[in-house]
Amino acid sequence: MKKRKYRLLYSNRGGRKPGPKGPTKKVIPDKAGQALRAIVEMKKRNPRYGCPRIAQQVNLAFGLDIDKDVIRRILAVHYKPEPGNSGPSWLTTLGHAKDSLWSRDAGTIDLFRTESITMKTHWIMVVMDQYTRRIIGLSVYAGNVDSPAICRMFSHATSGQDWPERISSDNDPLFQYHRWKANLCVLDTEEIKSVPHVPMSHPFVERLIGSIRRELLDHTLFWTATDLENKLCEYQYYYNESRTHSGRGGSTPKETAGSKSVDINQYHWKKHCRGLFQLPMVA
Repeated sequence: MKKRKYRLLYSNRGGRKPGPKGPTKKVIPDKAGQALRAIVEMKKRNPRYGCPRIAQQVNLAFGLDIDKDVIRRILAVHYKPEPGNSGPSWLTTLGHAKDSLWSRDAGTIDLFRTESITMKTHWIMVVMDQYTRRIIGLSVYAGNVDSPAICRMFSHATSGQDWPERISSDNDPLFQYHRWKANLCVLDTEEIKSVPHVPMSHPFVERLIGSIRRELLDHTLFWTATDLENKLCEYQYYYNESRTHSGRGGSTPKETAGSKSVDINQYHWKKHCRGLFQLPMVA
C-alpha cells in the first residue's frame, strides 16, 4: 500500500511531470520582457557573468528592479550557449596584449604578485576605501620588493588623495619593515592589523584581489610593469564606475544621482578593459 501510494502521488499521469508547476509567462514583469533582448545580449557579450551580476547591471543601467530568478528563467528559454564559449578566445587575448576621493576614516591595503609573459615577477599594491569599496589606487613594482619600494608604491597608489586616519593591513612580513612603519608615523596614520592566518578578517581587499585575478589577469597578458599598470588603471575605472557590487545592493562605488527612468529601447554597448566586458549604456 505504501508503494502504491507514492506511485499514485508521483507518477507521470496524464502527461504531467511530477513536482510543482514551472512559472508562467505572467510571472515575468512587462519591463523585464522589454529588456529581454538586452539581457540575452549581455550574456552573449559577457559569458562569465552569472544571473545575479546580470540582474544588478540591468537594474543599474535601466533603473529596473528585476530579480536574479527572472534572469535565470529568461536565459533558460532564450539563451543557447555556444560550445566552448566560456570567455575570450586566445586570439582575442593576444590582441589585448599587443599594446601592451576616499573616506578619511579607514582604508585597506594589500599586496599580491603576478607574472608577465616573460615570467618576470611583478608585485601589485592595491589600496581601497573600506566603506565604499572603491579602489583608491594601484601600483606596480617589478622584482623583489623592499622597504623603500613599499613606501614608493604606497605613495604612488595614493597620489592626489588625502591621507586616511587609519589603514588596515595584514601580517605579511612586507608590512613589518621599520621604514614602512616610520612612513605611517610621518603621515599620522594609524595601522590596524588583521587577525593572523585568518583571511576572513580582511575580507574586502581579499575579495578585490580575487576579482582582479579572475576578471583581468586570468584573461590577459602583459609585458612590462608599465603595460600592467595601464591595464590595471582601465580595470580600476571599470570597477569604480560601472561594475555593480553585491555588498552595496547592486550599486557601484561611485555615488549615482538616485533612481532614473529611461527608455529601454534606447541604449548602446560600451566596452571596458579593451573589450573584456561590455555593458549597456543609456543613450
